Amino acid sequence: MTLGYGIIGCGMMGQEHIRNIQLLPQASVRAVYEPDPEMQQRILALVPEVRFEASIETLLAAPDLDALVIASPNFMHAEQLLAVLAQTDLPVLVEKPLVTCREDIERIRQAAAGHRAPLWVAMEYRYMPPVAALLGQIRSGAHGVTRQFSVREHRFPFLTKVGDWNRFNKNTGGTLVEKCCHFFDLMRLQSQSEAIRVFASGGIDVNHLDERYDGQAPDILDNAYVIVDFANGQRALLELCMFAEGSRYQEELCALGERGKLEASVPGPGRFWNTELGPAPTPQLVFSPRQPSGPVITSIPVDPTLLAAGDHNGSTYYQHLGFYRAITDGQAVEVSVADGLKAVVLGLAAQQSIATGLAVAISNDGWHFE
Repeated sequence: MTLGYGIIGCGMMGQEHIRNIQLLPQASVRAVYEPDPEMQQRILALVPEVRFEASIETLLAAPDLDALVIASPNFMHAEQLLAVLAQTDLPVLVEKPLVTCREDIERIRQAAAGHRAPLWVAMEYRYMPPVAALLGQIRSGAHGVTRQFSVREHRFPFLTKVGDWNRFNKNTGGTLVEKCCHFFDLMRLQSQSEAIRVFASGGIDVNHLDERYDGQAPDILDNAYVIVDFANGQRALLELCMFAEGSRYQEELCALGERGKLEASVPGPGRFWNTELGPAPTPQLVFSPRQPSGPVITSIPVDPTLLAAGDHNGSTYYQHLGFYRAITDGQAVEVSVADGLKAVVLGLAAQQSIATGLAVAISNDGWHFE
């Protein structure tokens, strides 16, 4: 049996999903809802036999679909997911961020509770091979008990999207929701605890300053620091800079314990690599014990086929493989609606902290902030 997929939204990320679905065993993209003519032409180049549906309703009514992927702009995710959950019991993989405002958190939480098929939130950073290796080492306790965890992302500015929707907080939820819910998800995952406090500082200092859209200036942050305190006593830090496209590694993650330090280094997308700097670096994992025995450095190359299928170091494929196995083999969903919503809660709390200059308290269950 070939698993038939329907896709809602096929911009840059939707097309990455399609390329990775095409790498799965016995899977095909059969139908798409994508109203933009330019994106439709790009999809046809990937899937010449694809069927375009006129609306989400007609897509959901199609009898030949076995799974859905929602990859539309951020501000559409909540309403589209609610429509899908109300009309079908198909398995769904929905892109991050799951919601962009506090008001939608409980609506999605309640609607998802009754869905009988796999419902997976796309947090592909978990599946980047060097990050997955880091998480495995953290679980093994090679460095001891994690006391501090940090993520440093130095990268290029936000890309241009259809209709320039990603230039405004009202559409994205804010930079710390749109871009950084991945990192808050990793913080929660590795800590196995819930956040209790968030403090953030950030600004708009370099990118998009001269841009105007219908007379409106973009209001998305281009740099920030975020400190997160967890109930188990762990502290986590995010350092974000989005005007650092010359960086050798785009992400550097570090876990510090009483026995040593674990670090993962992840290069950015190959299509943005400055070839004047030579070959792009290979991802790596480093364990530096406190005793002076020297670091243990492990290179973690990524399959070139997976690199060619997307901008996330092969992670989109591994994420889809997990979703596929949840559908076909009954394996557990690894990134739940609760995971997706709680990552957004931290992003929204960080945005509020920047706006007010105050630390923001998170409820002990991770669902609400003051």
